[in-house]
Amino acid sequence: MAQVENLRTPGDKSAGGLHHFGRMLDKIRLMAAGRLPPDYHRNYGLAVGLDGQLCGFLNVTFVEVEARVREGGADADIVEWVFARGLRPSRTQAYIWNEHSRKLGWNDRISAYLQKQKAESGLAGHPACTTFELIDLNEGRTPPAAGG
Repeated sequence: MAQVENLRTPGDKSAGGLHHFGRMLDKIRLMAAGRLPPDYHRNYGLAVGLDGQLCGFLNVTFVEVEARVREGGADADIVEWVFARGLRPSRTQAYIWNEHSRKLGWNDRISAYLQKQKAESGLAGHPACTTFELIDLNEGRTPPAAGG
């Protein structure tokens, strides 16, 4: 995979102060425009992936968020819409989501899958151990843990 124009890193917190939120909005917009590369389709909105976990955390469905994004609007408007219908995370809740998502794949139920993905990407020997790191590597970015 190469870096996709207008697709944020999962570590970006510009949408609602939450990791992955902005990236999920970007993926929905890219899919609607027919510009989300096919390699991204299998995980798009997947319940066990970051999209589904974030929506579950926020107590909304991916389908609802997708429909709202397709109506148009700025990130801030969509974030407010989601928060008004689901969970408006407190500072502590946002911290918990951000730490959970940032560490996903490191010593948890996703670890084996992450290792498989690394091998398939030709990165089997790379020290990346989280989903965020693997996504950044696959998209041509240096992950913060690897590059500072």
